[in-house]
Amino acid sequence: MCCRYYYSDKTAYEVEDDLHLFRGALATCAGDITPGMVTTGLVRNKGARADIALSELFWGITSRDKKLIINARAESATEKTMFSESIKNRRCILPAAGFYEWDAGKTKFVFKRTDEKPIYLAGFYDLSENRDSFVILTTAANASMKPVHDRMPVMIDKENVRDYLKDTFAAMEMINKPMPELDRSSDYEQLSLF
Repeated sequence: MCCRYYYSDKTAYEVEDDLHLFRGALATCAGDITPGMVTTGLVRNKGARADIALSELFWGITSRDKKLIINARAESATEKTMFSESIKNRRCILPAAGFYEWDAGKTKFVFKRTDEKPIYLAGFYDLSENRDSFVILTTAANASMKPVHDRMPVMIDKENVRDYLKDTFAAMEMINKPMPELDRSSDYEQLSLF
């Protein structure tokens, strides 16, 4: 599951370098990104010289029963009527410095790459409530995540970002690969008196 991630000015510069975007392309608004917010995502730029475009995307697609859907299971997204067309045609990448997750005891954990480089969260978007809106793909947790939660976001290697955005077949293979091990930390540990 992924319900909050964070972004920093340093992350913006590193993403620009990783993907050979012009300096200042990404907004450098540092802070937490939560469902219901608009943030900058990377999308396929169809028909232009540059193959990656920046797009302002709202986090959450509204379901028929008016619930905000923020995640989709990678294993079944192509089979869901609500998601199947979008995951095939409108994939996006959400750059992050890291993400948060809470365990059953409500302890907050921070997850980031071991080398502290940007994380490229895989998602897709669609028109919802008259705005381009995205969800983040999730998959089964790996060893670094399992002590906290049984799901984790799908992450794409920086070398594969362009292929994820433009090649449906390659993207479907990427979202089913094992996720990298991450650093896990917490500012405090919830203690129980019982």
